[in-house]
Amino acid sequence: MTQSNQALHILQRGAFWLLIIIILTFTLFPFYWAFNSSLKTEDEIIAPATYIPQNPQFKNYEAVLNNQLFRQGLANSAVVAGLTVLISLVVGSFAAYALGRLQFRGRTVMLYLVLAMTMFPTISILSGLYAIVRELGVFGSISSLLLTYPIFTLPFTVWVLVAFFKGLPAELEQAALVDGATSFQTFYMILLPLTAPALVTTGLLAFIAAWNEYLLAVSFTVTNPGAQTVPVAIAKFTGVIARQEPIVEIMAASVVVTIPLIVLVLIFQRRIVEGLTAGAVKG
Repeated sequence: MTQSNQALHILQRGAFWLLIIIILTFTLFPFYWAFNSSLKTEDEIIAPATYIPQNPQFKNYEAVLNNQLFRQGLANSAVVAGLTVLISLVVGSFAAYALGRLQFRGRTVMLYLVLAMTMFPTISILSGLYAIVRELGVFGSISSLLLTYPIFTLPFTVWVLVAFFKGLPAELEQAALVDGATSFQTFYMILLPLTAPALVTTGLLAFIAAWNEYLLAVSFTVTNPGAQTVPVAIAKFTGVIARQEPIVEIMAASVVVTIPLIVLVLIFQRRIVEGLTAGAVKG
């Protein structure tokens, strides 16, 4: 390698790592700022901004975790998000198998209809969902969220899984049928395990969507604080000091809410990478 080529290589590597640092700073700084703010006092948070707390303390986390409505919101969010993921994966896997492996009239139209469902903003169908929830008598309960959240998580779950089912070799089904397996046995014993990376990826995305959803939660549980999820609990957080905006406590609550998502990503990171890169290389 000549000296000029070596210098060019070093310059390219330096530019690459500089770009990585810029991206990491841009993406991680909001999380750092939230954690930094959560360790400050109310007086310090309204003073000129500092990047390091002068007197770090965890009393804000103690106040948040001692709040009954916040703890109830965490439990409600865990139940709602977990069941939403379960519904989305069970129903979505059956739908994706049918749309990806079976040939029937109207299949392409249905695929595009599924894709079109992801384009509607929540606010555009809120009034219709509100009427349905009231008519079914589940308004003000967790059931109203379990009824409406899959409307938004199912379309992208089906769309992603369809691509995975399409990519599986047809010889797998043929061999299973020759061995005497039924279509259902072929689905859940052979094809479904092969889509595990996609199931994990879409399941995690559905969990994050349900965990962070606010508009439907605040609209359908406004009359029952005990059924509210954690984003609503944070929005209505009053703090421990009357007539004062609890900024630092809200920041502490935001950090607490983010921790489960980080833990899930760390646990399933290998499956997530497999799900995102599957099909990228053909050989």
